[in-house]
Amino acid sequence: MDIGQVWGSLKEENMENIGVYILKCVNDRYYVGSTNDVLRRVPEHQNGEVTATAHILPVTLVFFQEYDTVKQARQIEYKIKQKKSRVILEKIIADGVIKIT
Repeated sequence: MDIGQVWGSLKEENMENIGVYILKCVNDRYYVGSTNDVLRRVPEHQNGEVTATAHILPVTLVFFQEYDTVKQARQIEYKIKQKKSRVILEKIIADGVIKIT
């Protein structure tokens, strides 16, 4: 799925928009986050309103996986960040699914 498809599918589907997202930054690194509203959060990153990514703009949404609750999303985000692995992030993006439990 290409980047435009990720963002476009979020806007078209009637989703809760709670989930884990991965951004690709201008420095070719990835940023992992979780949110209760990805349609609000990604533009905040893109507009430089998020301290963690303000210095590495532009950022592009490359992955989003929906969860039922913010708690679930935060737990998965934490597990991904604990691993600190570009290989794992690129596998998630390529597979289109987070398989970490």
